[in-house]
Amino acid sequence: MTINFKKTYRFAVKSALYITLFSTGLVSFLTYLFFTFSYQFSLIFAFSIATFSFVVIQYRVERFIYKKVKKIYDDVSLLESSTFRNQPITTDMATLTREVKKFATDKKLEIETLKVREEYRREFLGNVSHELKTPLFMVQGYLSTLLDGAMNDKTIRKKYLERAEKGVERLIYIVQDLDMISKLEIGDLNLEIAEFDIVKLVQNVFDLLEMKASKKDILLMFDMKYNKPIMVVGDQEKIQQVVMNLIVNSIKYGKLKGSTEVSIEDLTDEKVIVRVTDNGEGIEKKNISRLFERFYRVDKSGARTEGGSGLGLSIVKHIIEAHNEKIYIDSTFGVGSEFSFTLEKAKSIIYKQL
Repeated sequence: MTINFKKTYRFAVKSALYITLFSTGLVSFLTYLFFTFSYQFSLIFAFSIATFSFVVIQYRVERFIYKKVKKIYDDVSLLESSTFRNQPITTDMATLTREVKKFATDKKLEIETLKVREEYRREFLGNVSHELKTPLFMVQGYLSTLLDGAMNDKTIRKKYLERAEKGVERLIYIVQDLDMISKLEIGDLNLEIAEFDIVKLVQNVFDLLEMKASKKDILLMFDMKYNKPIMVVGDQEKIQQVVMNLIVNSIKYGKLKGSTEVSIEDLTDEKVIVRVTDNGEGIEKKNISRLFERFYRVDKSGARTEGGSGLGLSIVKHIIEAHNEKIYIDSTFGVGSEFSFTLEKAKSIIYKQL
């Protein structure tokens, strides 16, 4: 602050010196010419002083401000070359203030975004390490026990090797899911688009998960009897994975003797919507916005005992978005949840309707 004052005084002294020297010289010259008072003398002197003072002060002030403002632009441009470096330098304080405030606001938002991403990165790395650590330690424990002498007992050997194999399968499952998400995020996963019957696909998933559902006495059902196929367009294998992940999730968080219901409805002339509804524990509102994040779990402790990679819903979201479709969630805590997604109707069905 003190330095700025000194620079201001120096500037004022120089400007005053210029005006004084010129005024003195001009008065001396005019006095020599007009050695008596006259209005002409006064007018010429006043006009000359006014003009020169205006020019000098205006020039000096603009130059002074320009240098300071240019320094601000140069300093700021080091932080953000695309915003300030390509803009003309202004000496208008209102404009400069507005631009600097906008820059500061943008930077604040950027910093907040980076903080959120950093927090997400830390949480993601923590979740990855936890998911990989559990099966790794399990495999290591069983193999170490066998190497320490338990290998001689055929019964224990077979049991521990089978458990170690399950741990390896869990690792492979997690790595495959991570690989799929990575490919989906960078658009490197090729979709094999074809027409298929969504009713038949859902029934196949029911058949595959029947035993898993029966362990909790959960009923898998349609909302009605579908006598005719409903043809849609998409990657059949990936859509089956979507339906399976959603139904597995409903079983995992479903209540004993509960139900999971699938309905397929016309949304528009070109779209159908598939709804997967359960009467399980539901999801609190604070968790819904983060539900599709990788490894995010509503129940941080109990959910892990159910198995899975923690990537199911994230994969679902990416697959649906890769089809340029939408996924929705509606949940009431303590009542149940409904996940729904859209699919394009097969063109043959659209033509028949038209």
